[in-house]
Amino acid sequence: MHKESVLLRDCPASEIPAGTPAVLPAGTTVIITQTLGASVTVRALGTLFRIAPEQVDALQGFALPAAGAAVPTTAGELGEAQVWEALKTCFDPEIPLNIVDLGLVYDLAIEPVATGGRRVEVKMTLTAPGCGMGPVIAEDARSKIAALPGVAEAKVHIVWDPAWNPQMMSPEGRQILGLE
Repeated sequence: MHKESVLLRDCPASEIPAGTPAVLPAGTTVIITQTLGASVTVRALGTLFRIAPEQVDALQGFALPAAGAAVPTTAGELGEAQVWEALKTCFDPEIPLNIVDLGLVYDLAIEPVATGGRRVEVKMTLTAPGCGMGPVIAEDARSKIAALPGVAEAKVHIVWDPAWNPQMMSPEGRQILGLE
């Protein structure tokens, strides 16, 4: 997808890959390059930026696609499958692949909390240690986990061991990116 748009108002954004907060001025012409996971990646002023879902209304003539099917829920215990499905809705803003198929999620643990509900902790990495978007991606994952029924606490930790490499991608991920 490469669609042109104009910003209707000043728009907070994160510069990619540094993660530096920025404000794109009203009237700026942007090229929409990716719309996965509810955020939007745009090219403007010679740089890539991530626009958060709550700021997408700044894009003239653009609306996010309707949300896909909700993560299946059942009456009862929160299961790992629900958490994995929620994580599959998180995307690297530069790569059109979710963080699960990209091989960034290393560990997932669910345990009961004394006050009720479950604590979910995830260990994930990034494709490069210097990626400033790490906190943004981790917060996206944390907020999507926290929104699941039965989750009392959600934590996402960024780890560097083992170092990520392309062989960690799922077969589906490699196929989507044309590596197989």
